[in-house]
Amino acid sequence: MTISPFFIRISLLLACSVMTMGPAWCWGFYAHRMINYHAVFLLPPGMIGFYKRHISYLEDHAVDPDKRRYALKEEAPRHYIDMDSYVIPHRDSMPKRWDHAVERFGIDSLHRHGIAPWWIERMRLRLTRAFRERNAAQILKISADIGHYISDAHVPLHASRNHNGQLTGQHGIHGFWESRIPERFAESTFDFVIGRAAYLERPTDFIWARVWESAAAADTVLRMERRLSEQYPADARFAFEQRNGVVVRQYSSGYTARYHYLLQGMVERRMRASIFAVASYWYTAWVDAGQPSLDALSGRTFTAADSTAWDALDMRWRTDAALGRICD
Repeated sequence: MTISPFFIRISLLLACSVMTMGPAWCWGFYAHRMINYHAVFLLPPGMIGFYKRHISYLEDHAVDPDKRRYALKEEAPRHYIDMDSYVIPHRDSMPKRWDHAVERFGIDSLHRHGIAPWWIERMRLRLTRAFRERNAAQILKISADIGHYISDAHVPLHASRNHNGQLTGQHGIHGFWESRIPERFAESTFDFVIGRAAYLERPTDFIWARVWESAAAADTVLRMERRLSEQYPADARFAFEQRNGVVVRQYSSGYTARYHYLLQGMVERRMRASIFAVASYWYTAWVDAGQPSLDALSGRTFTAADSTAWDALDMRWRTDAALGRICD
């Protein structure tokens, strides 16, 4: 059997993440990298050559926004929005423009409950500008980052104030849903043959629709795990199992498989939707910029200063405390 280079890289990085025993990442290191990777293959001919040349960068830096949680206090709210913290008469009354949201709720309240969809729109405009300016480094940096934020918006518990089951005695469910299940099943059973990216005529409406889907699914995520925990032997929920050559305590394979079955493929569907959304946002920004030729944007893209900044960010993530909400 031939193992793809992508899964070799993912296995090595998962082993490293286990050995360092760092906090859990939103969607997990594994899933974020996989989403950015597969999104590349949905792009049209005018984009795919450039993105494929830099696919390793898009994988490797898919988790930069989570690492920035350890360096910037303003980073954390960009990853979520607690939709159940807002009292609104109906969905259409939720302000989609940032200035309208600030006027209605106040900036402190918005940062407390999360700003994910508004931040994604800001990043889309930045990516459009980077394409228009043919700035290869900015195109790649923003593409990797916006891929992360869009993917997080597809996670049900990123749209709930009960983001880690802390309000219902289900602490740890966040990583269970978005890390343990993908790591256990994505390579063997998930189908990532999706189709092609689409131009988003109304990208703001698109991302808000995904957020509302996530909010609607949050109750199912919590309820199904609660039901399973009541039926499953308590001493069989967790196990010390080998994970990429390292023995760790985690949700047992049997418990994970049963939860995945009860969710009826929800994690796979949200990952597929994330991949499509990421590719479509990249594509939409490129079209809105006038579809500039990317063929000449090759060669040396990043500078020594970029490498230094990445090393510094990685050090902060490994050594500092998180600033704001994290997912573990």
